[in-house]
Amino acid sequence: MESVNYLVLVRHGQSEYNEQNLFTGWLNPPLTDKGKREAKDAGQIIQKTAINFDVHFTSSLERAQKTGQIILEVLGQTEVKTECSQALNERNYGDLAGLNKDDARNKWGVEQVHIWRRSFDISPPGGESLQNTFERAIPFFEDKIKPYLDEKKNILISSHGNTIRALLMHLENIDADKIVELEIATGKPIFFKHNKEGQIIKFNKF
Repeated sequence: MESVNYLVLVRHGQSEYNEQNLFTGWLNPPLTDKGKREAKDAGQIIQKTAINFDVHFTSSLERAQKTGQIILEVLGQTEVKTECSQALNERNYGDLAGLNKDDARNKWGVEQVHIWRRSFDISPPGGESLQNTFERAIPFFEDKIKPYLDEKKNILISSHGNTIRALLMHLENIDADKIVELEIATGKPIFFKHNKEGQIIKFNKF
């Protein structure tokens, strides 16, 4: 039998700011009822794999923490240790945070807002670029999360769209110009196998 353990990434369910088309970043809106249902659905998808998690990693933000909590409740695994870290926070949108995306386009222009949202290394005023998010999330992954994988532990990460982009960029060696166009759906688990050779390989069969 193949000796594998698992890493599962989930973007939080819909938040109130997602629903209102607002830039969120490090602001802390709760999940909507739809977001809670999305988290429950994610748990039911993961349940089909019969994975028993050893550690749950999440950000310091409520929407990600609540998503992970709901998933573990669905799985009947609420005893799993949870570690929260700001390193897994969403990208900080700085002066854009809390603004309606259409209002931001009216203020700064469609092209400028597109550059801030979709470039890898250009940050909005007072905020972070995706590169900045990568530079805090990946060292945390290598220092704190990967050792558990190497110990054959099963890991759940409930986090955010840009943080998961950064993790996918690292895990799958995705180029900067391609990763910014990749959309991460809310509440949709992304599965990886960690095999005996230490390779982390994506698979989505559920």
